[in-house]
Parts: sequence; C-alpha cells; structure tokens
Amino acid sequence: MTLRDTLTKLKYRKRLINVFKSAGLFLGDAERPFFPKIHSVKLFPQFTSIIFTLPNGLDPKLITKNAYIFRQYFGKSIELEGDIKRFRLTVFTTTIPVKLAYKIDAVLPVVADHKLGIICGKDRTGQYVSFDLTTQPHILIAGETGSGKSTQLRSILTTLILTKKPSDLRLYLGDCKKSEFHLFRNVEHVQCVLSSPHDIREMLCEIKTELDRRSDLTEVFGVSHIDELPAEHRVPYLVVAIDEFVMLRKDADIMDILTEVVAIGRTLGVFAILSMQRPNAKVLDTTIRANLTVSMGFKLRDITESRIVNTPGANEIETQGRFIMNSDKLYEIQAPYLTMEQARELLNPFVIAKGKVKKVAPLTEKDVFND
Repeated sequence: MTLRDTLTKLKYRKRLINVFKSAGLFLGDAERPFFPKIHSVKLFPQFTSIIFTLPNGLDPKLITKNAYIFRQYFGKSIELEGDIKRFRLTVFTTTIPVKLAYKIDAVLPVVADHKLGIICGKDRTGQYVSFDLTTQPHILIAGETGSGKSTQLRSILTTLILTKKPSDLRLYLGDCKKSEFHLFRNVEHVQCVLSSPHDIREMLCEIKTELDRRSDLTEVFGVSHIDELPAEHRVPYLVVAIDEFVMLRKDADIMDILTEVVAIGRTLGVFAILSMQRPNAKVLDTTIRANLTVSMGFKLRDITESRIVNTPGANEIETQGRFIMNSDKLYEIQAPYLTMEQARELLNPFVIAKGKVKKVAPLTEKDVFND
C-alpha cells in the first residue's frame, strides 16, 4: 500500500466520523461519544467501499433518516446498504454518463449469456447492467413524457429481436397511444401491434388460451417449466408489451388476464412489460405489483408516484434517460438512447411482409401425444 492510499483511507475515516457527529450517530454524550465501528476502507478504481457497524442500542433507522448528511460529506454519488447493524457505504469516484448512445457492439456481449437479455444501461461504476427476463420476470416502466421511458422500451424490444430467433421468441405489442410500436409492425418476431382496447382484449384472450395450453403441456410431461419439455414439444417465449396500459384499466377482462400473466407466466415462458406515464395505485393493485419483479422509474411527478412504482428517488431525477431500477437491489442507471432511425436500420434484416395477424394455435390431442 502506498503512502497516498494510506492518507486517502484516513481522509475517508475522518470524514465518516464527522458524519457520525453531525448526524448524532453515537451513544453516550458529545464529550465521550461511542461511535459506530469502522471495520474497513477499501479503495477501488471506480469507488471506495467502507464497512461499519452500529453499537448495540443505536437505532438503525437513523442511517436512513440522516442519509442526506452522508451526501453532504461524500457527495451525491453514494450508496448506503445495510440492515440492523452492519452497513456498507460506497462512494463512487466515477459518474453516470449524462448521455449514452445505444451501440449494438457494446450491448450484445452484455446480454449474450441470458436466455432473454434485457439491457438496462450504465450504472454509477460505468458498467452496463442487464438481467435475464426468464429469472426476473415482468417489468414495469414508468415516467413522464420526455423522461426516456419510450426510448427504453424501444431499446429493450430491439435487443430482444436482435438476440433471439423468431422461432424462439414471439412479441405481442399493445400500443394504446398509437405512437410507439409501429416501428415493429412488420418484424418477423412480432405477432401483432394493436391499439384498440377491443383488439388488445382479443390478443390477451389468446394469451390466456396459450397459458392454459402450456400448463397442460407441463402437466402431461410432468415438468415444472416449459424449458424442460421434450425437444419436439418446445414452445417459444412470449413477451406481451403494453404501452400506457393504464388506458385499459376499465376493462376488467384485460386486467384479470394481465394479473394472471404476471402471477403464473414465468414457468410457462410468458412475460409482461408494462409501461405508464402516471402510476396509479388503483391500476397497479397489490397482486400486479407483487409480481412485477423489476421496476424502472424514470422522472416521476412526486414521491407518491415513486412509491407506487417502488423506485424511491425517481421524483428527484433531473437527467433525461436516467432512471431508478428496483430488482435485486436499487440501481441508478442511464438508459441507452436508441433513435427511431437506428432502430429501423438494426431491425431491417428481420422485416417481412405481413398478412393477417397470427393467432396462437390451440393445443390438440395430436400435439400432446405425438411420438
């Protein structure tokens, strides 16, 4: 360890002690304070990690309550994680890019190991964040007009198309605003792009039939997931993406089917991506919210909307394309910006002449028992 590193660690320790003093994070009195114990200060190229534990009897809620004091001393680019006693303070030395262009050569390696790779963007360490929709199923995307929500939908769907064969992935798109999904209308993977509530209801009824069909298949072959079906009975993944689905809230049939998709779709290979501008607690009832395992909150109007989406701090976002993601933990991420023109160019090899909207074929006895 160099002398410079030693001095840097001492600086961080001293600064953290000052946080404890300012926040009243100690037992005893000001003359003889009993501070939390700092176990380690580790320096990395992109961040510094500090581990500390609270003395028994000190309320851990004081950490959350006084988080603003940590930011006053260490800056906005920090992360506090912990529970009852042990906490980790991460101070990032790099910043999230204000703009991030979608570059296919950079994106493809990030999602290469996923069955259904979802590209998110870059985090505070400057690294790309992605996840597998098959293990973290169903996404909620929320954000005001111009916040970057629609661009994120575009990059997610484009990446899925570029990384999966049409025989392995089918997309069902509901475009309630009639402005976002026309780009995908003639893409081979896309079964339909619909905008009217009546047509979307019919589409979801087909998805409901397909859920029942796949459930029958798993029962017949005694498997717990469609990926375990015999090769001759394998079925493609289905992704149902509905933009501004709040406009469908008055249709009970639609909401019931969406609730069923997010409740049981994972093991049957059926996934939902739902987006909305103005989160509404009545639309996002507890059943739907509990099963939307990933939330992406772009700029939201107020703290109430941030709580509904479960992305604390999304109401404070000031940068276009920036969002808070809640999945296995909280992330602050800059989404990749994919223009319409770029997307058309990337999707062009998959464009075909479309006829009538494809229907999901029902399961037949021959399908099940064919040897």
